[in-house]
Amino acid sequence: MRLIQNVTTTWNEWNRNIRLFFIANILFQIGTGMFSVLYNLYIQALGYQDDMNGTIVSVQSLATALIFIPIGLISDRTSRKSLLITGALFTGISFMGRAFASGESALMIYAVSAGLFMAFFQIIAIPFLAENAGKEQRLKLFSYYSSMVLAAQVVGSIGGGLWADVLQSAGVSKISSLQIALLTGGVASCLAFIPLLLVKDSVKQQAAMKPDPSASVAVPPAPRGDWKTISKFTTAQLLVGFGSGLVVPYLNLYFTNRFAVSLTAVGILISLGQVMTIISMLIGPYLAQRVGQVRAVVYFQMLSLPFLLLTGFTNIFLIACISFLFRQALMNAANPIQSSIMVDRISDARRGIANSMTQTAFMLGWATMGPVQSHLLSTYGKYWGYVVTFCMTGVLYICASALYYFMFRERKSEIAKSRNVPRLPTASK
Repeated sequence: MRLIQNVTTTWNEWNRNIRLFFIANILFQIGTGMFSVLYNLYIQALGYQDDMNGTIVSVQSLATALIFIPIGLISDRTSRKSLLITGALFTGISFMGRAFASGESALMIYAVSAGLFMAFFQIIAIPFLAENAGKEQRLKLFSYYSSMVLAAQVVGSIGGGLWADVLQSAGVSKISSLQIALLTGGVASCLAFIPLLLVKDSVKQQAAMKPDPSASVAVPPAPRGDWKTISKFTTAQLLVGFGSGLVVPYLNLYFTNRFAVSLTAVGILISLGQVMTIISMLIGPYLAQRVGQVRAVVYFQMLSLPFLLLTGFTNIFLIACISFLFRQALMNAANPIQSSIMVDRISDARRGIANSMTQTAFMLGWATMGPVQSHLLSTYGKYWGYVVTFCMTGVLYICASALYYFMFRERKSEIAKSRNVPRLPTASK
């Protein structure tokens, strides 16, 4: 009862825009979760080889990376509400088209379309939440948001799989059942635009869209130091992207190659990792209040390193599972804290482009490390190849954490001040 009361109180303290955005994002992420699990199975059921899935993922990721910076720039100069509505509506339409596309050209066109419009939510969410919340609310708000994204995706992935299985048990063919389940995910994402229609543009966004010298509320010019700060965040995120790109996209292959476990077991393990991450993200604000936000980021990342290395070296499946779960939770727990640090140090007029540049840097790391990872595995074999990649990731994470600390470290007076900020009620204690 106390948990329900705390969640209800927190929900009521958020303004109407935030509540509507959370409802919309839950629908959007449920649809995304369904596609993340079922779409590659659909491609396989159509009779395509495994390399088609890889090609589609690459095309979609490239489209997303190309649109990041333009969307960031546009969102700083126009209505974020309109962009979110556009992103939700056309992502849903793209998903529904993908549910029935079967030709190679159609698959590629819809992959590009989905990649472009999914980026709208990914880039605009943090700046939108920041402009609708007070500074003292942001850290916990970002933690709840990040946790909600993962939780909704887990619900979507599990629900989509169950829905497809139910349809097949009722006599529907495999392809048709997957098409219906994917269509359901597309409809869910598309419906996200309805709550967004009720969102109101903030005063700052209205002023940015229609500047009026005689208006009582004016948007201050962006500080000149914004670009320098953005470059720092981008550099640190690039190093993390390089390290993550060596390991994270291939964790399913790591478990199947080293331990010969089934894909179902890997799927369950990755879902457990998301649950652990949700819990750690909710704990993050408490650590940040005690040691400061920058130190909390560094602590989380450094604590994940022993588990990262243990995962790389062990030949015992149980140890690999436990170390994977803790690495996943600790490393990702820092994400909402980093978002809070970024929006606090970047002016309103540059938050969209700041978020897009850091996201682009991270994806660049993923995009460039694939050939490196493949070369290491082919050169050193499936045991030592993974050991080398996990160790390289550890070194890159250490460099990124050290760089982050020295660029953004807080004074003791700032940490003490943050402890005195009024606390929001939380879902757990």
